[in-house]
Amino acid sequence: MKILKASKERTKEDRSALRKTVGDIIENVIENGDAALLEYNHRFDGCNRASLRISKEEIEAAYKEVPEEDIEDIKKAAANIKAFAQAQRKTMVELKDFSPAKGIMLGHRIIPVDSCCCYVPGGGYPLYSTALMLGIPAKAAGVKRVTACSPVIKGTEHIHPKTLVAMDIAGIDEIYAVGGAQAIAAFSYGTDQIQPVNLIVGPGNSFVTEAKRQCYGKVGIDFVAGPSEVLVIADSNADPDIVAADLLAQSEHDKEAKGIVVTTDEAFGQAVIKAVEEQLEQLDTREIASRSWADFGEVLLADDLEEAIAYANSYAPEHLEVNVAETQLEQTVGALHNYGSLFIGGNTAEVFGDYASGTNHTLPTLGAARYTGGVWVGTFLKTCTYQSMIPQAMMDIAPLVSNLARGEGLIGHARAAEIRMEKNKK
Repeated sequence: MKILKASKERTKEDRSALRKTVGDIIENVIENGDAALLEYNHRFDGCNRASLRISKEEIEAAYKEVPEEDIEDIKKAAANIKAFAQAQRKTMVELKDFSPAKGIMLGHRIIPVDSCCCYVPGGGYPLYSTALMLGIPAKAAGVKRVTACSPVIKGTEHIHPKTLVAMDIAGIDEIYAVGGAQAIAAFSYGTDQIQPVNLIVGPGNSFVTEAKRQCYGKVGIDFVAGPSEVLVIADSNADPDIVAADLLAQSEHDKEAKGIVVTTDEAFGQAVIKAVEEQLEQLDTREIASRSWADFGEVLLADDLEEAIAYANSYAPEHLEVNVAETQLEQTVGALHNYGSLFIGGNTAEVFGDYASGTNHTLPTLGAARYTGGVWVGTFLKTCTYQSMIPQAMMDIAPLVSNLARGEGLIGHARAAEIRMEKNKK
């Protein structure tokens, strides 16, 4: 693999300071509850509101601040996301009356979690699309209590109106004006104003991510995510301007974001590098995007598609684009198995999935796609097994279980099987 543009190595930061800071915030929320949340809101965001929950009147006011065409756009995106989530839900079916042996009946039920919190970031941009991506599949799954939180616009007492509108369109039941590690702690352990939930989903900064890691176990989480990333597999048939635009779409997220091209054509790789530099000149977010591209942008030259595919599977990117000749497309896609979400062909921009096509944009990063997919309707569902037996089935299986248990030295386990046999013979 030849490097046409190298990226900086991601260093292993000393995260001990972050761990301690977040740990202290969590302990403060556990000990002081709402008082800690209100103090953090004031300190970090200049927010002095006493009631953390967003009222119905605030939601109605938000609709009046958002142009009608923007509301319609949000509704159109929501419709696609909802349709796909509902289709996914239909694939998850109950298993009834499976019998591995005569008289033994096994099965499983698909049960939604009782409650969840959708964490919607609100730092540099109002990421209202994330409200749709989290709230809609939770509702499609059948979660009874869907809550959401987001930090306020700095210096105000209000969540961004587009975010509030999107949360409402998503069907979220309770909305709270709080963000950061303190929000994760509040929804994990509960306060007077915020009842705890079973599951927390959604992206966030390093403090939010670390808080999710530390609270995991007390509460369920989707996954621990890092900076956004895209990897593009491309050959000479791809358009360098289009690929460059897709790379910059990721680069503008933050200065840690990563855009990678693995190509089989050196001239194409050089053309992408040139196109990125040209497009940066016209990009309003170039201050962030240029830093991200300079530090973490990468263009690699593979000997062939097989090597490019092997690299992608090893890297396991959050977003994976395949932009190769039509004759190679099916074979290439079939060989890929580690990615958060896959975008096939030059017409299929990763940003379409970010907003409106219907798939989810809350995806695993930093190689987590090796073992998990992104947020989907199944994130909010539990597959729970059950079984029942008739007397003869119990008599048939109890000796086997008794032998296995005694083999492990667990005599109580063995007796639980044996006593049933003894009583059944009387």
